[in-house]
Amino acid sequence: MASTALLRRLLTLPPLLRRSVYSSAATHNGASQPDTYDVVCIGGGPVGLSFVSALRSHPSTSALRVALIDSQDLSTARTTKDTETYSNRCSSLTPASLRFLKQIGAWEHAKRERAQPYHAMDVWDGVSGSKIHFDSVDQQQTGLLDAVAEMIPGSRSQASRRKYEVEDVGVATMCENANTTSALLQRLHELDEERSKDRLIFDMLEKTRVESIDLGPESKGEESLDLSQWPIVTTSHGRIAARLLVGADGANSPVRQFADIPSPGWDYNQHGVVATLDLDQQITAQNLRTAYQRFLPTGPVALLPLPGNKASLVWSTTPQHAAKLKTLSRPDFTAAVNAAFRLMPFDISYMLSPNSTTSPTDELTWRESATPAASTGVPRNFPRITSVQEGSIASFPLRMRHADTYTGHRIALIGDAAHTIHPLAGQGLNLGLADAESLAQRIAYGVDHGMDVGSCWTLDGYNSDRWAKNNAVIGVVDKLSKIYGFGSGPVVWGRSAGVEVLERLGTLKGWMMGAAAGVK
Repeated sequence: MASTALLRRLLTLPPLLRRSVYSSAATHNGASQPDTYDVVCIGGGPVGLSFVSALRSHPSTSALRVALIDSQDLSTARTTKDTETYSNRCSSLTPASLRFLKQIGAWEHAKRERAQPYHAMDVWDGVSGSKIHFDSVDQQQTGLLDAVAEMIPGSRSQASRRKYEVEDVGVATMCENANTTSALLQRLHELDEERSKDRLIFDMLEKTRVESIDLGPESKGEESLDLSQWPIVTTSHGRIAARLLVGADGANSPVRQFADIPSPGWDYNQHGVVATLDLDQQITAQNLRTAYQRFLPTGPVALLPLPGNKASLVWSTTPQHAAKLKTLSRPDFTAAVNAAFRLMPFDISYMLSPNSTTSPTDELTWRESATPAASTGVPRNFPRITSVQEGSIASFPLRMRHADTYTGHRIALIGDAAHTIHPLAGQGLNLGLADAESLAQRIAYGVDHGMDVGSCWTLDGYNSDRWAKNNAVIGVVDKLSKIYGFGSGPVVWGRSAGVEVLERLGTLKGWMMGAAAGVK
């Protein structure tokens, strides 16, 4: 009882005084006492780094003792200086994600010349050819009058469709994950330089392997801390006690497993094929860019703009097709990607089947000439892929998982540790960044109001803020992937009719874009 009362009194102390007490206690009790931190984050990807950066940059939480653990050498997270080479690991950052990165001071360290905003997106059905166009003006529409005025020739609303040409408004921004990671690491280094006298506040434990996570031992006396309800992380370099342990450690999260939080879901029986492509269009920094996505029965294929004449490919397809694509030569892979956007689904399936005896390059030559462009729905301004960057072709299995809760006693999950999602909407990293922002805000609120940052009083607000929102996005994306998996029948007619109606309702499109961008 005495030790519990002592612990409660310690938790009410200011962070700086509390750390000095912890340090003295650890010294008094010898090496068996683990090093104690207010917040320990496992995972040094963009989500984990953004969360730690948010804590370090906020006045209320900058004095918390924080540790970031990652098994990789984070100093190698740098983008290449070769302007002709881009990583195949890119993400589409929404305006809300960019605002968060700017707010914590990280985006100013990003290499802007390697990031590419796009202002429109063309999406079409690979079976029926029905299509929908999104742009940043749709996102700004807010009411029924906007939708009515848009249909009136010569109206101001029609003229406003060129608003994005003079304002810095975009649908999203393509950025290499390495560029985002590098910017966040530079921001953390900058914060360390600003607070050089407080070196003990933040520790980046890179190249450190997590060996186990257990609850701490009970107190052996009144003078020792009772860590029996605290997570103790045993690493390759020592033991750490966490008042709050945050899992940003991916889909197979050890933190989630330690907390015994179920994460139900299913596999899509699809693989995502990614690559960096060259286009036939010569594009300058002043050109407005468009992203493209075509829904095929085997999965969607997306072409997302990168600076210059580069583009990022994300092609969701069957495991058999993905395996075939990775065995193709660069010219044949280029032909297969062109076919994915320009041929009918049965042509594409035959080209990638084991029964095909001719190369995709030869197949594309005669099949494209026999396929009217109008029958495929391909946009008029759609570029042609000329080549694929050497060594950029890769694939990964697609699955959906969603944890039953994001929090436990002294535990919080963010990013892929909490949820994984189909890439067709490009929301994976954006949801993770929103998690990081929300959790950092709840911790700041807890500190301001004298709460224990690992208690349910602090963490419940984060769970209630993010779980339902993420569940809605995951559900919509999952339903879209299933609806567009039909290659014939009434489902094709129904989804095509729905898209045609939606294309005429600018207000509804604007609401959808705002929801996807995290700004409405």
